[in-house]
Amino acid sequence: MTESTARRGDECTPAARVTKSLFGYGVIAGPFYVLASVIDGLTRSGFDFTRDSWSVLSLGSRGWIHITVFILTGLMVAAAAVAFRRHFEPKLGRSAWVFLAFYGLMLVLAGIFPPDPTGATRVTLHGLLHLAAGGLGFIAFAVSAFIVARRFFRSGMRGWAWFSIVAGGLLLLGFVAIASGTSTSFTVLLFTATVILSWAWLSVVSVRFYREADAIGRADAA
Repeated sequence: MTESTARRGDECTPAARVTKSLFGYGVIAGPFYVLASVIDGLTRSGFDFTRDSWSVLSLGSRGWIHITVFILTGLMVAAAAVAFRRHFEPKLGRSAWVFLAFYGLMLVLAGIFPPDPTGATRVTLHGLLHLAAGGLGFIAFAVSAFIVARRFFRSGMRGWAWFSIVAGGLLLLGFVAIASGTSTSFTVLLFTATVILSWAWLSVVSVRFYREADAIGRADAA
């Protein structure tokens, strides 16, 4: 193998580099949202992780911080969705990108329309829109995870497939619990745990698909 051939083997096609960059947003979206929310919650007077969902960080004089986090996270998820579309084969889960992109859009809307305070007795329009954006977004995320699970099953990766099913299913369960209005410590912590799990899923599958795109790009460039 000549030096120029070896150098080409270490490179990717331009298309693969774009896809990898977009998958990178899928890797960092979750850690960014979780870390920003935890830091904001720990430094926010009156915020209680066992009583308040992270969405209520959008309220108050510092609410603009979490609103920005919502919007930036949604845009990163949408970028990752484009990577899914570019990387997936038409018959092996490409439609997952539509639902993931919709989830990103719903995160942006959840930032634009803040929730009602914890324990509020009157439902506002913006609070209702926030709840609707959350519900529709979580359903879309779950559907995307289920479609990806089917792709993993067809590829013989049963562990990855079941991880996808569990991440999507538990997120729906957590949202139903928190949306029921019974904001006990258990339901709040359950919802928080399922949200973190869903972000972990997006990060690790994005890493896996990043590596797939890298391998394909190197093979095409060789």
